[in-house]
Amino acid sequence: MALLTVVSIVLGCSALPPLPSAVLKPPPEVHTGVETGWWAVRFRVDWPPEDAPRWHMDPLLAHRAALPVLERYHDEIFLWRFHRRAARDAAGHQFSLIFYAARHTALRINADILGNPLIEQARAAGLLAEVVCDDTSAVIKPGIGDTSDPAWSPPLRDAWPHFLMGASRTWLELITALSPEDEFEPTTFYETEQRYRQVNSALTAIWQREGRHAFLHHLNALFGYEPVWIIDKRLMNF
Repeated sequence: MALLTVVSIVLGCSALPPLPSAVLKPPPEVHTGVETGWWAVRFRVDWPPEDAPRWHMDPLLAHRAALPVLERYHDEIFLWRFHRRAARDAAGHQFSLIFYAARHTALRINADILGNPLIEQARAAGLLAEVVCDDTSAVIKPGIGDTSDPAWSPPLRDAWPHFLMGASRTWLELITALSPEDEFEPTTFYETEQRYRQVNSALTAIWQREGRHAFLHHLNALFGYEPVWIIDKRLMNF
């Protein structure tokens, strides 16, 4: 709530609408026959050989391309999250908006994102390779846990999307708080990109200085400070 208050002061309004009250229950559409499921919009960022990933493009796309549809369709999107990755494979550097909504809502969201002028500007600047939207002709992933890791236990698969929605919202609120409107409004895409380079650096600084306590420690506290197995089979607390 404190973070939302800061954002409200900076921007004059809340960056995102309140979360649904019944967050622990499946959306009603699952039980009424409306075609509801998971959808993804994947932004593939240009990544030249031998260069580091352009990580600053992720907060730029989250703030300028994803946030407008999250605000516009907040009553129709039941769950949502971001996914970031960069590997030297077919997908490369890819930033994704993943959301749970009715099929007709996904169709409109895809059209809005593809019609966003920022997308063409990023393409023209050579920074965005393509935008790939899920085919909305049929619902392929209707279950709440259908996009979770299949190796997880069923209770965790169904609960985890709520966790990542909260984490994604926190990340987006930080981007908004670090990107206040001021007297300098970028007039070119290059200027916009440079602004989000600064935003990304500030995000990294917050994560490195405060992430252990603000995120890892408090998550550990929710589970009674029990240690967790890490990759080399050691137990660790945060």
